[in-house]
Amino acid sequence: MKKIIEVEVKSKKADPVAVETDLLVVGHFSDSKGLDKLCRELDGRLGGAISRVVEPGDFKGKEGSSAIVYGEGKVGAKRILLVGLGEKKKATVDTVRKAAALAANKAVEMKAGRVSLALHNALGGKFDAVTMGQVMGEGVYFGSFRYDEYVTAEENGRLGSLKVEVVEADSKKLRKLEKGVSAGSIIGRAQSYARTIANRPGNAISPPVLAEEAKSVAKETPGLACTVFDEKQMKQNGMGGVLAVGSGSKAAPRFIVIKYAPKAKRASRSAVVGLVGKAITFDSGGISIKPATNMEQMKLDKSGGVAVLATMKAIAELRLPLSVYGIIPSAENMPSGASFRPGDIVTTYSGKTVEIQNTDAEGRMILCDGIHYAVRQKCDIIIDIATLTGSCKVALGRYMAGLMSNDDGLLKQLQKAAKLSGEKVWALPCSDEYAEEMKSKVADLKNTGSKWGGACTAAAFLRQFAGEKKWAHIDMAGVDVFEKPNESASAGASGYGVRLLTSYLMNLASRKS
Repeated sequence: MKKIIEVEVKSKKADPVAVETDLLVVGHFSDSKGLDKLCRELDGRLGGAISRVVEPGDFKGKEGSSAIVYGEGKVGAKRILLVGLGEKKKATVDTVRKAAALAANKAVEMKAGRVSLALHNALGGKFDAVTMGQVMGEGVYFGSFRYDEYVTAEENGRLGSLKVEVVEADSKKLRKLEKGVSAGSIIGRAQSYARTIANRPGNAISPPVLAEEAKSVAKETPGLACTVFDEKQMKQNGMGGVLAVGSGSKAAPRFIVIKYAPKAKRASRSAVVGLVGKAITFDSGGISIKPATNMEQMKLDKSGGVAVLATMKAIAELRLPLSVYGIIPSAENMPSGASFRPGDIVTTYSGKTVEIQNTDAEGRMILCDGIHYAVRQKCDIIIDIATLTGSCKVALGRYMAGLMSNDDGLLKQLQKAAKLSGEKVWALPCSDEYAEEMKSKVADLKNTGSKWGGACTAAAFLRQFAGEKKWAHIDMAGVDVFEKPNESASAGASGYGVRLLTSYLMNLASRKS
């Protein structure tokens, strides 16, 4: 397979006007009355080339827009990319992240191997330099990502690597930017890793292969340890939910546990967090089979579990002073003579029984075992993430994930992390009314409710397995994939959840949340 584009982001002490680079990136607000100091200096060197684009309105500075001006030997850069930042009063850290992503995306398209970012100059002191460095680092990885492992054609191919430097002449500001760039690069690499694994098809990633991948990540990353339960061990432990879903496939299910145990003494005084991610490596729907249209996208039903795996990698590299479990129940949901059936009653890991009414409501069956495992490990906080329900996509579209919780404090902390990470969430209910719908006449619970409020009833089902623990559920159906490329991202898996979960854990570690 072809290697995914290799990206490197660093900071560099340099004058943006003089730095030698293939592409210098600067920002411009749509409501600016004129050019900022850096753009004025560049404009002067270029004989008014920037003004000739801006003043007639050819480039208005709208968010998501860009324009190219050529250096022609008058400045250090071969090209200057003007990136629109929208209205300054509405600018957030995600504005900068998206601008960096757009720039990286353009750089890959133009085969510009070396890029210099000076986006932070346009913001002045609106955001602290550490945060600016972090979001620019994250944005570069996000925008430059291409999933082309299986593309064998070489003609007109992209460059094999992209080198990006955040340039700043002031040494004091540079040190802060450098700290942020370092963290942003770790998170950005983790998200690109998640996008790579999520995009891989069902014939490349099965539950046993995903388990081996998790072992490799743990082996390569100090602070991580990985344990994998095979089907025999799951039977011994009574993990009936995962076993039922995986029963119809030749690829046996796996229950993956990654533990992060830092050396920091403060970690022993912090809450233990359990992240639980749904990893259905391919979801046909089982006997309740899905329509054929777009079924190829069901390779992405492992996105929640992959987000947890990548998050564990990121927090270990960030050396956060927290104890965290990454719990990834994994199965392939296939129809066969051995598949679980509608009408079956499954005994889950918790001992609760579930009547199967639809085998395509399989995600909650593996997550309930994962959530109860987190309870057994005495996690204080449990967060599960999954491409769980089409209902959530109907409710919220492709723009944000559904967020449900039994604890208002945890819900607010995740909303704060969503705002910082740019991975949006919207709070939905999962209260007792919805839980009533999940009661069965022949078992403790059933795995589907009515056709109304499906995201809420699914969350209410999962809530039954968290007990008294602080728990939150993130339904990322709809935000797991870019169906078409846009100005800052290529089509395919989005890697949603990596930035959100990592931001939450960074906040928790710093006791700011």
